[in-house]
Amino acid sequence: MRASIDLRPEIFATARERIRELAFHTPLLRLHVADRADIYIKCENLQAIGSFKIRCGANALLQRRDMARSGIFTASAGNFAQGLAYAGRALGCPITSYVPETAASSKVEALTRLGARVIAVPYGDWWAMLAQPNDDPSFIHPVTDPDVLAGNGTIGLEILEDLPGVTTILAPYGGGGLSVGIAAALRAAGSDARVIACETEAGAPLTAAMKAGGPVTIDFNPRTFITGMGGPAVLPSMWPLAKALVAGTAVVSLSEVASAIRLMLERHHLVAEGAGAATVAAALDRDFPGPVVCILSGGHLDNGHLVSILQGNVP
Repeated sequence: MRASIDLRPEIFATARERIRELAFHTPLLRLHVADRADIYIKCENLQAIGSFKIRCGANALLQRRDMARSGIFTASAGNFAQGLAYAGRALGCPITSYVPETAASSKVEALTRLGARVIAVPYGDWWAMLAQPNDDPSFIHPVTDPDVLAGNGTIGLEILEDLPGVTTILAPYGGGGLSVGIAAALRAAGSDARVIACETEAGAPLTAAMKAGGPVTIDFNPRTFITGMGGPAVLPSMWPLAKALVAGTAVVSLSEVASAIRLMLERHHLVAEGAGAATVAAALDRDFPGPVVCILSGGHLDNGHLVSILQGNVP
């Protein structure tokens, strides 16, 4: 089954209005670095659940109000399930999330606080839930669901409002829902801005797919301080959309991500999780045409990892 997205402008505008009570217009801040004045950060870590996933989770769940009483389940590394759980609490909808055993404890604890039922499974089993089609109407795919993609696209609308001349948008690549959703919204709005998917040396499936001309299996290490990003392969159903809408990729090292996390905290007083900081690392490492916007996708970072990073280490 192939993922799809409607490129009519009203799809994204309607999604934005639908989630207005749960997700807010996050600030766009200029990055405090001496040698580049045209790099900005989109602070999705400031959302109520600390992640952009409130947008897509709320949009998907609000489209399924008729199923609220029976409950919804998903497979998520933590952030998407939090978006569902936050919206589910408002609607009285029980949420169950299957999470990989490598999920950050901060994300699992947040899910529990929001009232979600959490089931931890081996990473391979969790990945299979994402890669294999699931026709159960009570299952919301965290990446390929059209309502998820439209919810993510609302970020693109806000960027165009705040920075109409944006040239490059850097987004972390996990399953591809964020980068594809934003790119689709830009195209629907008639923008020429390019979306670059950011990956790390722990596993860069989209970079490998673009080189090979299609999804390939790569070596992937899920046990790093960076969660919710990367994977053993591009989801086959997402490849056509990623190929058509994402302009390219940027791969950064774990040490560069750690340095970006320190920069965010020291100069902006913002906690960025690894996936979000990867976009800042990419902006500082490569000379992308500006203005450049880095999607600071979330702020969930285990305390132990944060302490280690602030001490100059790479957890």
